[in-house]
Amino acid sequence: MFTGLSAFPLTPLHDDQVDEQAFIGLVQRLAAAGVDSITALGSTGSYAYLSREERQRVARLAVEHAGDVPVFAGIGALRTSHVLAHADDAAQAGASALLLAPMSYQALTEDDVFELFRAVTEHTDLPVIVYDNPGTTHFSFTTDLYARIAQLPGIASIKIPALPANSAEAHKKVQEIRSVIPENVTIGISGDQSAVGGLKAGCDVWYSVIGGTLPDLAVKLTRLAQNGDANEATKESVRLAPLWELNAEFGSLRVVAAIAEYLGLAPEKCLPLPIQGLDEEQRARVKTAVDQLDLT
Repeated sequence: MFTGLSAFPLTPLHDDQVDEQAFIGLVQRLAAAGVDSITALGSTGSYAYLSREERQRVARLAVEHAGDVPVFAGIGALRTSHVLAHADDAAQAGASALLLAPMSYQALTEDDVFELFRAVTEHTDLPVIVYDNPGTTHFSFTTDLYARIAQLPGIASIKIPALPANSAEAHKKVQEIRSVIPENVTIGISGDQSAVGGLKAGCDVWYSVIGGTLPDLAVKLTRLAQNGDANEATKESVRLAPLWELNAEFGSLRVVAAIAEYLGLAPEKCLPLPIQGLDEEQRARVKTAVDQLDLT
């Protein structure tokens, strides 16, 4: 399950409530496009802003409308007891795996994070994806911590941040991680702009923000890289540079929300407050990129 393309859909809100129909539409869109898995309640899915009841409902809707596509569910929370409760809810909803980021208010130590993952793997039979997302959690994993956590039973994959643009450096980093984790634990790249480089460098899966809203685009890139057509994959990624530049400037969550709203896949102002989303001038730039790149 932990190879190929894992698409991260938004959890659109309307009037401060989860827009269930919009979310269902996004999930069905991903399944129809042939993604390899769907990760609900990732950072793109705004899990940290949702109540337990909302997260239960979103996980259940994702499973119900994903068809045969496996669904992974984010379970991150500030307290370990809450993480375990989210793990139980995801299992009851029928999720195939769990995505765990070490959320914090007080800064976490490596031992704090290790014990969190140990508690989860001892509590559930579902496979666990290690979610290294320093941009949102403000915690950065070391290679040594990857190694420690990957030895725990049930750890299935590690989602790493964007890799260096230099292909030799990217390959070196992936191999450094690969050398210290069990061979059955996959490595996944995030940071859409470096997805092709990551897959070329030896990553097994792309955990994709853009794939949650524009799955056909992400599936195309993934299949080109998987099939060894690296040059075409690189050309396509270079073509999408205006999109990657917008992500770098405004953040991928705000950009992908603006795209979903422009395409009618989500209601206006679909992000949870206090996140305001993009202003009109910024949205115009996103619309221009979508039209010029023919992303519809």
